[in-house]
Amino acid sequence: MQTSASFVIVIFLQSFSLLFHVYGLHETTSHDILKHSSPFPSDFLFGTASSAYQYEGAYLTDGKSLNNWDVFTHEHPGGRFGGINYSGIKYYNIVIDALISRGIKPFVTLSHMDYPQAFENRFQGWLSPEMQKEFVYLADLCFKHFGNRVKYWTTINEPNQQLILSYKTGIFPPARCSSPYGNCSQGNSETEPFIAAHNMILAHAKSVNIYQTKYQKEQNGSIGIVVQTSWFEPVSDSTVDKAAAERAQSFYSNWILDPIMYGAYPKEMVNILGPALPRFLTNEVNILKNSKVDFMGINHYTSYFIRDCLVSACNTGSGAFKAEGFALKLDRIGNVTIGELTDVKWQHIDPEGFRKMLDYLKNRYPEMPIFITENGFGDLQKPETTVKELLHDTKRIQYMSGYLEALQAAMRDGVDVKGYFAWSLLDNFEWLDGYKVRFGLFHVDHTTLKRTPKQSASWYKRFIDEHVNARDLMDN
Repeated sequence: MQTSASFVIVIFLQSFSLLFHVYGLHETTSHDILKHSSPFPSDFLFGTASSAYQYEGAYLTDGKSLNNWDVFTHEHPGGRFGGINYSGIKYYNIVIDALISRGIKPFVTLSHMDYPQAFENRFQGWLSPEMQKEFVYLADLCFKHFGNRVKYWTTINEPNQQLILSYKTGIFPPARCSSPYGNCSQGNSETEPFIAAHNMILAHAKSVNIYQTKYQKEQNGSIGIVVQTSWFEPVSDSTVDKAAAERAQSFYSNWILDPIMYGAYPKEMVNILGPALPRFLTNEVNILKNSKVDFMGINHYTSYFIRDCLVSACNTGSGAFKAEGFALKLDRIGNVTIGELTDVKWQHIDPEGFRKMLDYLKNRYPEMPIFITENGFGDLQKPETTVKELLHDTKRIQYMSGYLEALQAAMRDGVDVKGYFAWSLLDNFEWLDGYKVRFGLFHVDHTTLKRTPKQSASWYKRFIDEHVNARDLMDN
């Protein structure tokens, strides 16, 4: 008996990162077959996730030029201006071929947070329509060189989160924002996030169009996009708080998904932002409508309470201002928390919120297949934390167990979920948290780079075995 399992490899090309989710085959060892039918269909993909910049390093190696995060963290041109890095293509051809020879199939994201610093220097990155041309150039290149073997593509990872952190609060490069959203030397938090989003959405759509018109028929693959989602629970049953929770979704994941699915921004954004929100031209609407994704990917970790700040008196805080939809995010109301709070300040354990989020997506975007492209638990490594404690990661097992149970419930509700990828295979570089927060199923010694499986790695393997065994038992 063989079952689907997963691990991750990452790709980096032209200083855009390519995120590989991959799944493969391993021998079943579990005898604990579930006593009930598994909701996971035979083509369901289990996996783990990673990203190039967070794993690879490769600072100025083999023709790789500086990217925005290299400059941001370390305080050569790329893209069309720098030519094709054939050393990078050769390397990843070797990687892809090695994976496939072992029964492993890659799931690739073209851009995961980083891009060549040259784009920022030349035309201010995503604030310029020039970035659309650069992204389409990258996409076409990757489809051409890898698409005969890569059957799952996504364009951009978490554009909504990237836009908020880069152009609204300014804590990610290029560090642009304005008061009261953040403290930056340049930028406008009430206009620039929406300009950059407009360019991202169109870059995505044009890349999907190239794939579907030029490559898909011959290569027989599929393409989508990945957004970050959080469940937003109204603090009360009042009409205004319920409306605020809907605004929170509209200014977060729906901000990206609505234009991709329907060719227009959410009405809540249009009503509040007015002329600050770009409009799609007629030809752009046509591009969006003719570039429908084959699936959506969601990265989901947490939930928040939401309080209205549009018609109600409201304290300042995350979500409370115009560019955020006047929907204040809270992790507690008095002594009641939104799930179990953790040492990672933004992560609250709320599996039921995950189920609600999936049901919400099913209703808003009917018949759209979904991949859970990231879900996982972060351990904050404190000075007194021992390696033994990190390896004995029972809290991660509790988290994954709860969220996978919620996933199964959502699938029984009728949500069409095609795969689940745990973040992450290995402990890695977690952006502003550096190496202090560990999400890996495998522990990494940052001095020796030795990798050691945590208890969660064995638990996840057993979980997959049990569900595949139960599924096969029912099929027979």
